Amino acid sequence: MRRHVETHLVNRIGWLRAGVLGANDGILSTASLIVGVASASSSKIAVMVAGLAGLVAGAMSMAAGEYVSVSSQADTEAADIAKEAAELKADPEAETAELALLYQGRGLSPGLALQVAQEMMAGDALAAHIRDELGITPTLAANPVQAGLVSAATFATGAALPLAVAGLLPEAGVVVGVSVATLLALVALGALGARAGGAGVLRGAARVALWGALAMLATAVVGWVFGTLA
Repeated sequence: MRRHVETHLVNRIGWLRAGVLGANDGILSTASLIVGVASASSSKIAVMVAGLAGLVAGAMSMAAGEYVSVSSQADTEAADIAKEAAELKADPEAETAELALLYQGRGLSPGLALQVAQEMMAGDALAAHIRDELGITPTLAANPVQAGLVSAATFATGAALPLAVAGLLPEAGVVVGVSVATLLALVALGALGARAGGAGVLRGAARVALWGALAMLATAVVGWVFGTLA
């Protein structure tokens, strides 16, 4: 029999979430920082130093934050798996009945549900409970190292864009130039992330651009106010 192979979008979820979040945060936070500092009438060197510091600090923060967050998820999954293993050892009959009820709730008749549960228990009982009771699969399982590295790399890549634009523009054009470049990049990123995840491209691009514009406007106002007071 010819094997039917399918590719599903959910297989990308492990790296897609961390990648899109990291790149979006890198572009937006660094651009907002640059716009805020530039709006305070700071020198070009001050703007570049602030942007570079934001890139380094943000990448490290994203890596640490994602690693800690996903590690906590992995710890919870490991604890649940250990608990399930102990329950299987203590009372396999009750665990068989539990599986049968799960399958029955998914549409199988009571007799067939019990038969399927018994067959699953006769094979890899723990794997069956991990998948069907706990809902943990290899595709969706927590991967702290992957999440941390992807977040750091994509943050740094995203942050490099507004930093490079600021470096190329004259001092007077930094605020406008970085703002426009950032909005265009956010629109492209939002569309790309939506397409990769199977969502609506226009909606994904619009929501990223909206929040990006609001963030840069807020930091520009802060920078202008403090620059005026100074």
